[in-house]
Amino acid sequence: MTEPALVYDDVAEAAEAPVEAGHDFIPLSDPDITLAEIGAVDAVLRSPRLSNGPLTEAFEEAFAAYVGRAYAVAVPSGTIGLLLALKAYGIGAGDEVIASAYSFRETAHAISLTGARPVFADIDYWSGNLAPVKVEERITRTTRAILAGNTNGHPAPWSELRDIATRHGLVLLEDSTEAIGSRYKGSLVGSFGDVAVFDFAQPSLLTCGEGGMVVTDDIDLAVTLRRHRAHRLSERSSVVVGSAAPYQAGISDLAAALGLAQLKRIDEIIERRRLVEQLYATHVQSFEGIKPPYIAPDVTEVNWFLYLVHLGTRFTRSSRDAIAEDLRVEQVEAAAYSHPLHLQRHYFDLGYRRGDLLVTEKIADRAVALPFHTHLTDGEIEFIVETMKDASINVGAGAAIY
Repeated sequence: MTEPALVYDDVAEAAEAPVEAGHDFIPLSDPDITLAEIGAVDAVLRSPRLSNGPLTEAFEEAFAAYVGRAYAVAVPSGTIGLLLALKAYGIGAGDEVIASAYSFRETAHAISLTGARPVFADIDYWSGNLAPVKVEERITRTTRAILAGNTNGHPAPWSELRDIATRHGLVLLEDSTEAIGSRYKGSLVGSFGDVAVFDFAQPSLLTCGEGGMVVTDDIDLAVTLRRHRAHRLSERSSVVVGSAAPYQAGISDLAAALGLAQLKRIDEIIERRRLVEQLYATHVQSFEGIKPPYIAPDVTEVNWFLYLVHLGTRFTRSSRDAIAEDLRVEQVEAAAYSHPLHLQRHYFDLGYRRGDLLVTEKIADRAVALPFHTHLTDGEIEFIVETMKDASINVGAGAAIY
């Protein structure tokens, strides 16, 4: 987090600041924290209630209104939020949930935590989201739900996914952990699934340290989610409520205060990140052989989670890793955007192997996540891109046709 004295009041001032030789470490993410957030947290620290207080409910109401849903339930993380949603729908052992293996945030782990089986479908080459035709191919008699994410901020093809879910009588779960503020056909993400899950940990543009939110329009589902999450102090003597064992999965008023302050500034934060995106776009124009950012025709607005560079086909996974390492040597935090879930040990033990999801593997092997936050300067972005270009030459790939 940047110290308050170093927060730029004028975004243009940040954009013009040069990068010096021997520069400081450039992190992958850096929350946009101002005196407003610090004041909100300070007020809670001076109050007699740090948890189970009124700010969590205020945050829930404000976030539901922002997304345009009737109900919101605050949770510790997107993974826990999805776990509670699956439990609320009665999904567990013997059931299958179709999901994507291409994700930076491993929300899909919640499927395994319920005892259900994750069934991975391949993704669209351009958007990185689940390909509807691949989803339909995976449906069986034990399929209960489709979990689709708005990958790196790019909305999924929700109209097609909704049609598939309706025809097959499936629950449509929306993973919006990477996409706060993006829009599909004019509507904000989080408004398309029967239930949608958000996450407020870094590198989310809205952060409250750790935390998440589940949103829905179904009052019965919202009540069930709350009962699975935790019991209120006033409900401890209730025989009805006491029949369900909760996970004690709430958030503190400290986290809620930070999240609420961030939500009030969300338009400002998004605008600051757009400037950084524009600076990146200017500098990467000279980087030959990379896949340009893609926005699907039905997508109204994309607020990227991280700035992803998709390397050309002459690059290999090992050369991508070497480029990321060269960036780290130069004090720039970079990472592979995704280690596909189906190639991780837990899912490997379920029978998945390399070659099962060819598009997922091709994209994941060549995607590099670069620093993306509001405190980046034009000079820093130029340095990041030039370092990456030099590193690509060092690994011998040169210009590559995507």
